[in-house]
Amino acid sequence: MIHFHNLHKSFGTQRVLAGMTLEIPDRSISVVIGRSGAGKSCLLKLLIGLLHPEAGEIRVKGVDVCALRGRALNDMRSRFGMLFQGGALFDSLSVYDNVAFPLREKTRFSESQIRRKVHERLAQVGLSGIDEKFPSELSGGMRKRVALARALVLEPEILLFDEPTTGLDPIRVNAIHQLIQDLHKQLRFTAIIVSHEIPEIFSIATHVAMLHDGIVVATGTPDEIQASPNPVIQQFIHGWSEGPIEAN
Repeated sequence: MIHFHNLHKSFGTQRVLAGMTLEIPDRSISVVIGRSGAGKSCLLKLLIGLLHPEAGEIRVKGVDVCALRGRALNDMRSRFGMLFQGGALFDSLSVYDNVAFPLREKTRFSESQIRRKVHERLAQVGLSGIDEKFPSELSGGMRKRVALARALVLEPEILLFDEPTTGLDPIRVNAIHQLIQDLHKQLRFTAIIVSHEIPEIFSIATHVAMLHDGIVVATGTPDEIQASPNPVIQQFIHGWSEGPIEAN
């Protein structure tokens, strides 16, 4: 489905990606782990064309995203949905209008069609009947669910999650993970999740990749990653202060 090949990206003198290569299987739940600043969120921005690499290719079903501009890039972006780290809901809009926003911007659906699709998505994330509430009236977990409904409303093939459970307590973390897994079974999208929730995220992942020093140091199933003899991986997933990764 998605192939990152030999990607290089720097911000000034800070090198973030240094020849990173990674394949994302079709209809998988692929999780990218690594330290803060390792380039995980940068990878998502490169994938949807918000950033451009200095070198390398990103192919989605054979199409080089890095070569797209204008309408062709917008057409490619329509295949993606994204759940941002903080949810990125519009504070001045109701729940209904937040979820309806992409439909009004990107389609010519009638208001009755929009209403049906919004209510379908809200029901799928367990939030029926809260149309008129505003983000400030919702718990952190509910805001994440509304943001997920909005990300799904255009029925994307690929869904990107940038730290989807940041700021949530362990119970809500597990609830959001379970919801992602349930929706994936229903809708069969390809998911890429950037996460620090170790080991909880392993319970829903089908494919895991670890970024370190600008490259992917290992890929595999959750069991394979957890059993890896690589000391970098073991230190990261166990949170040890001593090891090859400097705790700074």
